[in-house]
Amino acid sequence: MTNEQLLEKIHLVVEKLMNLGGSDYDKDQTVSSNDTSKGIIQRDFGIEEWDWPQGVGLYGLKKLQDFYGDDRYLSFFDNWYSGHIKRGLPSININTTAPFLPLSYIQDKLTNPEDFKNLCKQRADWLIHDLPKTPDNGFQHVTSAIGDRNGVNLNEGQIWVDTLFMSVLFLNHMGYQENKQEWKDEATHQFLVHIKYLFDKQTGLFHHGFRFDQMDNFGGIFWCRGNSWFTYGIMEFLDDCKDDLSQGVRDYLIDTFKAQASTMLRLQAPSGLWYTVLDDDTSYEEVSGSAAIAAGLLRGVKAGILDESYKKAADRAILAICDNISEDGTVLNVSAGTGIGMTADHYKNILLMPMAYGQALALTALCEALEK
Repeated sequence: MTNEQLLEKIHLVVEKLMNLGGSDYDKDQTVSSNDTSKGIIQRDFGIEEWDWPQGVGLYGLKKLQDFYGDDRYLSFFDNWYSGHIKRGLPSININTTAPFLPLSYIQDKLTNPEDFKNLCKQRADWLIHDLPKTPDNGFQHVTSAIGDRNGVNLNEGQIWVDTLFMSVLFLNHMGYQENKQEWKDEATHQFLVHIKYLFDKQTGLFHHGFRFDQMDNFGGIFWCRGNSWFTYGIMEFLDDCKDDLSQGVRDYLIDTFKAQASTMLRLQAPSGLWYTVLDDDTSYEEVSGSAAIAAGLLRGVKAGILDESYKKAADRAILAICDNISEDGTVLNVSAGTGIGMTADHYKNILLMPMAYGQALALTALCEALEK
């Protein structure tokens, strides 16, 4: 696709992202367990809450602003972050750390930048010193409580692949921004710990999570979007670290990425997308995870880590993503928020609906496909 064609889609997606509206958070207090098992969690919808879907959404918008090299969305960012400061932030956890990732890049340009800088420092320090840790000192995947924005679900003794994108990328970036070796070292440690417990050597894919009370990977399901958090996230991590990592650690991370990428080529659906359960072609094709996979593959090719065959696969995915953007810019066939499940059916039963992260990950993939 030409840049002109891609930019037409990009602007549709951005307009929809910035106008997704809010959510009726109070509905989460009465939602049934059957609904939540399908991904119906009101705080996840729209762009106005402070949680991981919105954090990923804002990061996608920040990536587009980077492409243009200007501050065209700065007023949107300023209003969003300042509004939340006035309202009061929700509980401190892994997922509510996600909005700090884009904030850490733009904090100096916002109104009252010192306040935002201090918030970022406090959250990074919390990850190091106050976040509960699993055995081997992994970041425990503490999340927001459903129906209570001030409460948490501890998910005691559990690590989830989502944590890498929702918190570790932020910690690493803050380490470089503030020249804090402790923060940089811990971010590297978390990538290594998550690979240790989530990477499956037989397939080259990532499990959704690991629980230490039973020492297993729950149902052992290879979830598309979960894998994509690593595919795209590892390239973000490596770019931020540049040459600061020891060669041995860098090689280890790249080797893991290449092993996963190789499997992705084999599992790509004829349409160009990937299935929500990657190795189950009876599961539906899912756009948000496919977009992050495509973005990660394109980054890998640009970095000289992957060969041109991966660009062909990513280009097929880009075409399929564009086919899943409606006339009003809605990114279609995006699975709702997904907790860990014990069976493939759990992932297959998650509903498809417009989400901020679906808009953002499609936006990220399309931006990566632009020729500069």
